[in-house]
Amino acid sequence: MTSELETAVRERDFYRALVSLLGHDELDAVLRDALALLVTRGRARETVIEVMRDDGVEVRPHAVAHGCAGARLAEISTFVSRGIISEAMATGETVVTANATEDPRFQAFESVQRQQLETVLCVPIGHDPPVGVIYLQGKHGSAELEPYDDALRRDVELVARVLAPAITRLASHAGVVALVERGAASAVDDAFSVVRGTSPAMTEIVAKLRLVAQLDVHVLLTGPAGVGKTLLASAIHHASRRRAAPFVELNCATLPEALFENELFGAEPGAHSAVPRGGARGKVDAAEGGTLFLDEIAELSVGAQAKLLQLVQSKTYHRLGGTEPRHADIRVIAATNVQLKTAVAERKFREDLYWRLQVLETRVPSLAERTEDLVPLARGFLRQALERHQLPHKVLSPSALSAIHAAEWPGNVRELANRIESAAIQAHVRGSDRIELRDVFPDARVDGAADTLSSATRRCQRKHMLAVLASTDWNMLETARVLDLSRSQVYNLIRAFELKRG
Repeated sequence: MTSELETAVRERDFYRALVSLLGHDELDAVLRDALALLVTRGRARETVIEVMRDDGVEVRPHAVAHGCAGARLAEISTFVSRGIISEAMATGETVVTANATEDPRFQAFESVQRQQLETVLCVPIGHDPPVGVIYLQGKHGSAELEPYDDALRRDVELVARVLAPAITRLASHAGVVALVERGAASAVDDAFSVVRGTSPAMTEIVAKLRLVAQLDVHVLLTGPAGVGKTLLASAIHHASRRRAAPFVELNCATLPEALFENELFGAEPGAHSAVPRGGARGKVDAAEGGTLFLDEIAELSVGAQAKLLQLVQSKTYHRLGGTEPRHADIRVIAATNVQLKTAVAERKFREDLYWRLQVLETRVPSLAERTEDLVPLARGFLRQALERHQLPHKVLSPSALSAIHAAEWPGNVRELANRIESAAIQAHVRGSDRIELRDVFPDARVDGAADTLSSATRRCQRKHMLAVLASTDWNMLETARVLDLSRSQVYNLIRAFELKRG
């Protein structure tokens, strides 16, 4: 494996470990895992994570540490670093110094001089106010009095950013004094409110992406066409710290290779005949400070992938016809319905680009894998259609809902949205406030003629469900076992088929 790939893999593992921090239900477990991650990432002689805990009588520091214990840990928490920790807690800003004893900000502190503090990095956890700090002191090796590098500082700040919501979630159980980034939490909730679906699969995905949004790293969304990857990419952007900057989309499947550089990077004046006098602005420039969403990224040619790799890897690019590198402050979110691992094996997709984009990969399931989301999605799309076309209130009839739940949706969310919008218009033309099965499925035969395959399948499913329910005396656990379904799926089918006992 090349050094570039090794770097990409290390970054991927680091960010995945960050995401896993939110999976704990105990504060100590979160802090211990965060500490282990910091120890493997940095070269500090002493590493401490300290949060403030309310035991009902007074607020006390609660810490986990590596490289120091007992009296030494108490010394750091109580005396030695209090001036530096206080600075970070008061300002909400990272404190970094190569030599605290000579730093004008801290040299007046008696404890700093007594302990001859050297290189220190102190990062607050949370804001308004911070609930604790991550504290690194001293370095191994010959460069003890060199400041910690920007890469380590960025990583420690990312750990602190992830710890803040984790601590907030566990605050009521752990007695942590916390008011952590409420504004940011509110923005995240608002951004993901457009994502409908209460199935376990979508609930898990949204929970993961809420955190991923706060990490300024590239994201890869995979899954079948039409499942809502663009909507999720937009939600990630609007829940991130880049939300005030542009969200720029580019569909790679519609982009001829000859126009790739011009469209993505822009062109200098004179680069080709179609460039205007002042040059052509590319998508990267348009997304400056924000997010660039590359849909259907697997459709890029290998040559275009090489140019994209430079952007993702070094955050620099060249405009078409230009000689000077330009810096890009953007986040890349990519999406595809192609198995990129297979494409890499077939040499259709660059392995190094795949590893760069795959730092945080999320697969979005098809509707067939989350049928419990069909009805909530349909109702949500109906509300959107009525608002868009300024139509009077309408409801989906029980027969329409049953058919929606029973039908196959190869086009996934996109197909469902289009079908519901069309049905709303059809019902309005009929002058009805109810959307019937014939509005949603115009080709369905409900007049006694030959059934469609969908309606015939639905009738057989309904009959089989009734038979199994009767054989188990409507025991839901046993019915679920016989049908190889979850209990929630059994309840959903009972509602969809409008089944009643007796």
